[in-house]
Amino acid sequence: MQKTAFIAIVGRPNVGKSSILNKILGQKIAIVSAKPQTTRTRIMGVYTKDDIQLVFIDTPGLHKPKNSLGKYMVRSVNESVGGVDACMLVAECDKAPGDTEKLLMQRFKSMDIPAVLALNKIDKLPEKSEIIPQIAAYSQEFDFDDIVPVSAQTGSGIGELIKVLEKQAAEGSHLFDPDTLTDQPERVLAAEIIREKILRLTDKEIPHGTAVVIERFKQRPDSDITDMDATIYCERSSHKGILIGKGGSMLKKIGTYARQDMERFFDCKINLTLWVKVKEDWRNREAILRTLGYDESNFD
Repeated sequence: MQKTAFIAIVGRPNVGKSSILNKILGQKIAIVSAKPQTTRTRIMGVYTKDDIQLVFIDTPGLHKPKNSLGKYMVRSVNESVGGVDACMLVAECDKAPGDTEKLLMQRFKSMDIPAVLALNKIDKLPEKSEIIPQIAAYSQEFDFDDIVPVSAQTGSGIGELIKVLEKQAAEGSHLFDPDTLTDQPERVLAAEIIREKILRLTDKEIPHGTAVVIERFKQRPDSDITDMDATIYCERSSHKGILIGKGGSMLKKIGTYARQDMERFFDCKINLTLWVKVKEDWRNREAILRTLGYDESNFD
């Protein structure tokens, strides 16, 4: 008897939602960085073991939007919570519930959605007993099906978390083949890998003011080499100069790290060419956001 469940991964920015998803799947499909609001879209990850299939929706961190892109991200979270069988709230193990967590728990209540709490970053606790007050505080706010302390960094608790999430699966046919990891097209995954390198290698406002579009993704005939052209869009000419770097050094570094990740993920050789173009204030221009692949239904 096959069982399946759709599970939304929600929480504030930079608590480790994407890292936990990657650990559950055993492979990296969502980009990760130390900067908040790394995830911009709903990334679907698929976990299949024997007769159980869990379809995860990794959402952007819930935050107060500052531009049209931010509104898109918040709307994406709201829609994800409304269309799933269960939610996994990810929070930091050393912090009491804040406004974001309380808002999400109220949403669970109003929609009568079962939820599991993953208290992340336990590897940073000097004493494991320090997590007890947080468990008590969350339990007072919402009746979670389970509360699991985990570390996305070390993998501690991930096995127990998977067992807990498997309980949410109900009888129903699997929607994806057993070897499927994500519903994201290869072009989207490649663009996200490049954007991750920008997030890791650049500072301040530049990372969030960039978007990546794959212009060409084509395998050479009778070869294991894939040619890829990508354009990095930024908001200012000064940002363009920083992304390119002196003598093209930064762009070369971004391209080298991205190519290495892509070759591991796609299991082929990548010939990557990067370009940088300026689109001023693109995060507030809905027409540009649509051309960059963001769903226009989430701008309202």
